[in-house]
Amino acid sequence: MFWPMLAIALGFLGVAVLGVLGIKVFVEAQRLGREVARTAERIDRAAEDLERAATSLARNGETLR
Repeated sequence: MFWPMLAIALGFLGVAVLGVLGIKVFVEAQRLGREVARTAERIDRAAEDLERAATSLARNGETLR
């Protein structure tokens, strides 16, 4: 009777560990998603700034050397 009970306990412990690790992965994936979104917004702002600067240079007839 000892071995079946040990197997059930170890099985439950394994499922619990996998559950905790799954939650950790989910939280980190959300954090990574937020960081990617924040970085994409920064890239968009930088691209808009670059486009405005290029338009201004083209309007003034200036060139980069």
